[in-house]
Amino acid sequence: MNSIEEKLWNYIDGSCPPQEQQAIEKLIATDEIYRRKYDELLQLNNEFMLAEVDEPPMAFTYNVMEAIRTEKAMQPLKARIDGRIIWGIAAFFIITVVAMLAYTLGTVNWSSGASVVKQVELPVQLNANKLNGIFTGPIGKGFLFFYMVMGLFFIDYYLRRRNMTKPQ
Repeated sequence: MNSIEEKLWNYIDGSCPPQEQQAIEKLIATDEIYRRKYDELLQLNNEFMLAEVDEPPMAFTYNVMEAIRTEKAMQPLKARIDGRIIWGIAAFFIITVVAMLAYTLGTVNWSSGASVVKQVELPVQLNANKLNGIFTGPIGKGFLFFYMVMGLFFIDYYLRRRNMTKPQ
């Protein structure tokens, strides 16, 4: 905006001092450029005065809030996980445990002469060298640690679920 428009807007709004107001009145009366610009700005100001401000209906806020309430709430992350994935992971680890148990039982020397009851009661007397090789290696320790942690998670899940279903 140039200085002419600023002065004219201040004159139209009535926000200029009286000395400047008299000077602008003289310029409008004598100068053609000032008079044309004053007529334009006066017409624009009158259009602004006649324009109605659009207001939202009275129930606008209520309608917006109802729309938000009726939207489907976001599902928690627990509901987004597919159950088949969990069952697949559980099946993998169950198969791994069964395979380790089968391998362990398959490598035991059952014909060592002692009764089977004694061998079951005293598992240390089983072929200890082969058992030590399985469970003392880093892979065996890793599997045992992982299964222990998973077991703790499942126990925690079960106890939490049981506590949620109890009436308070």
